[in-house]
Amino acid sequence: MLTEKEVAASWRKLFGQREMNDDIVGKAQGLIDNLRPESPLRHRLDSELDELIKAAEQRA
Repeated sequence: MLTEKEVAASWRKLFGQREMNDDIVGKAQGLIDNLRPESPLRHRLDSELDELIKAAEQRA
């Protein structure tokens, strides 16, 4: 299991300069799944991922 700090760093790298695709969404969900269910970071990243997916769908 990764620490919150490791997940946050991996998240920044994952979305740094890449286009959204299914692979990135899967990796992002995997990072979220590494966090405790009650983690505030988990809730924040889950919401952020939903917003990123919606934004990517609107651009497509």
